[in-house]
This record gives sequence, structure tokens and C-alpha cells, in this order.
Amino acid sequence: MADLRRCRPLFVQWLNYLIDLWQCQGVTRPDAPPGAVRQGSLREWNLALVLDRIAAADRPPSRAELAAGTGLTRATVSAVVEDLLAGRLVAEAEPTPRAGAGRPSRGLVLATNGPAGLGLEVNVDYLAACVVDLAGRVRKHTVHRADLRPVSPAEALARLAELAAQARADAAREGLTLAGAALAVPGLVDAAGLVRLAPNLGWRDVPVPALLAEGAPLTAHVDGVPPLVVENEANLAALGELHAGAAGPASFLHISGEVGVGAGIVLDGSLFRGTRGWSGEIGHLPVRPDGPPCRCGGRGCLETYAGQEAILAAAGLAGADLPADTATTRLAELAEAGDPAVRRALAGAGTALGVAVAGVVNLLDLDTVVLGGGYAPLTPWLRPPVLAEISRRVLTAAWSPVTVRPATLGATAAAVGGAGSVVRRILARPAGWLARPG
Repeated sequence: MADLRRCRPLFVQWLNYLIDLWQCQGVTRPDAPPGAVRQGSLREWNLALVLDRIAAADRPPSRAELAAGTGLTRATVSAVVEDLLAGRLVAEAEPTPRAGAGRPSRGLVLATNGPAGLGLEVNVDYLAACVVDLAGRVRKHTVHRADLRPVSPAEALARLAELAAQARADAAREGLTLAGAALAVPGLVDAAGLVRLAPNLGWRDVPVPALLAEGAPLTAHVDGVPPLVVENEANLAALGELHAGAAGPASFLHISGEVGVGAGIVLDGSLFRGTRGWSGEIGHLPVRPDGPPCRCGGRGCLETYAGQEAILAAAGLAGADLPADTATTRLAELAEAGDPAVRRALAGAGTALGVAVAGVVNLLDLDTVVLGGGYAPLTPWLRPPVLAEISRRVLTAAWSPVTVRPATLGATAAAVGGAGSVVRRILARPAGWLARPG
């Protein structure tokens, strides 16, 4: 691997040379329009390459260091950097003091006053909005608590539009421009953003992008991507966990425990969506086929044993009117204090969760399970019964232990993951941002 890294600058030099040669001979891509040349493609490649090096560096690299590390000429790097500076994608850091003669060079960092991503979330008992800048920092996170089950989809999305508008105004005051938004919804979402079914909200065939755009126009299209992408909340939470902090496993199961229970499956660093993008509905795996009815129409689903309302009911706290974050905090406090009813409720939820998780581990051969959302603060009490069921039911448990740990982001994962997905699109293809209208 180290040898491959050392060869990359030489490869880039040869690639640029060959593309230049093809351009001189009038060679174009097979899918290019008549008369098109590869100059645009070369520029896009170089922009992405240099920006990637700046984003991945552990200290601000200079232009000379970027040239040495990428194999591009200094003139090319200088031109690319000027484009990135003009587009507010990078900024110059303060020069590092150096010994000896010569002027200290300025390093380059990702801009914190340029484009940003907006993450939105609709859940059963709250709405959330989150702004993340290009460097991955959360600049704003707002939660509006309300039971949305008796509210129409149009009304819920109108309230969310108000949060989005406020987040946009807050971002503008800090010099940020929203480049797009990703909305997390606890349900089945098709490629057009139509929420086919969100059983815990009572939503069916809700055209979310159209309804939300009526109250909060977000951005113009950037690089052909619509201003709003709608995604399952567990998927966005898994993406948030994948890109949070230090590098973790490339494959894991992320389970979001709220009123509903959903999962995001990450395989080899990529989100597994399934054929229609509807994978991860772990909350509706039957753990007892003859169990109580579920809102989805089935019986004995995991959600009926390990959803937040089920845990509260088993702990004798049904009807306590506790919002999502307060409920898990209260459960954790009572469990820490040794409350027997709460500990029994968490043990029962953990056992049901372990049955479902064991099936997924047997099927996909995963070695890491991340407990997110409301499960994160309850991990000390959920983990032992989950591990017990994994040990009992997973065929390979004796030779391939499974790690069960709390999520890094906890309850903010879906909104942060959504905002981060917008930012990562820009980092992967900065030319699209630079070419936007206005």
C-alpha cells in the first residue's frame, strides 16, 4: 500500500500528460458532445485532487507541498488553489514560523465561512435542523419538541420549514451559504423523495420535497443535485457515524432507537440501501411472531418490545409525557440508581434487540453493532443482554466476537449525517459548486 501511495504522484503526472496529449489530437470522451474537449474534465480532476489533499492533511499544507504530494506542477496547483479560494472552499492559514532565511509559506485549510450543509429531521416527537460547515463542524443544531402523530404531514413540514429558514438565516450571519439539505424521515423513502410509509407518524405517500419547498425554498440546484434530498433517518445516522471523528470499522450495523427502531447498514465504507433504498427496517423484524400488534400491521415486531414507548411502558412510565431525549435521560438515571422496574424493562428490550441483531449478524457477518439515538445513553444496560443473545444465536460467535458500543453522535446523528452528506458532495466534486449560478 505504501508503494502505491508513493507511485500516485507519478501516475497523476502521466495522467495529466496523456489528457493534454489527447486534447491536442482532438480526442474526446465517447459521451461528450461534438467538438467537446477534455479540459473541463482535467480541471475537475485537479480541483478534487487538491481539495482532497487539503481536507485529509493533519496540518495546513503549502502550495509547494501540494504540488509535491499530488504530482501536479506548481503552476497548476497555484491556479487550482486560486479557484478554490475564490469559491470560498479553502482559506489560507496563518504562516507557520520557520527557522532560517526565506518567507514563511501559508498553509491551506478548508474554509469555515463558505458552503455548508443543512441537515433536517422529522421524527415522532421532535423536529431538528443542523448546519455543518465544510470542515465538518456543527455550527448550529436546533430541536423543536412536539408530538407530530396528530399533526398532518403538511403542518409538520410547515413547522420544519420555519426551522430551516431560521437555520439558513443563522448560517448567513456566520458567512455560510447553504449548498443543499438532506431530510431524515423515519420511514420508507423512494428515490424521488416520496415517503411511501412512515408508520409511527401515520404518513403514507407524502410528497415531502414539494410540501417543504412551499414553506422554505432551500437552494438552487448545485451540480445537478436537487436542493433537498430525502432519506431514511437510520441511513443518515449511519452515515453520520461512519464519518464522525477517528476512523472506525468500515462495516457495521447502526441501530437508531427512538419511538421507532431503524438500522443503517454500512458495508466496506458504503451505505447498503437495498434494491429500492429501503433496507434497514430492523424495527419490523418479528422477534415473536405471535406477539402484540405493531403499527406496521405485523405482530411481534422488535419495535413492540424495544421501541422507546415499549420500554417506558414496561418500566411503569407510560404516559409520563417525556420527550425523546428526556425519556432516555430519565431511564438512564433510574437505571443508574438501581430502579428494578427500569432495569427489567431494559433487560427485556436488550434481549429482543439481541434476537434481531443476531439474525442480521448471521446474515451479513458483521463484527460491530452501534447503538444510536435513544439507545446510546442506555448502552450499559442494553449491551449485556444483546451480547448474550449474540453469543447464543450467532453461529460464528465463538471465533468472531461482536463489538456492541454506543454511537459517537447519539441523538444528533441523523441531522448531522444529513448535513455532512451535503458537505461531502462538495468535497468530492468541487467543480459543481464553483459552477453554480451566482
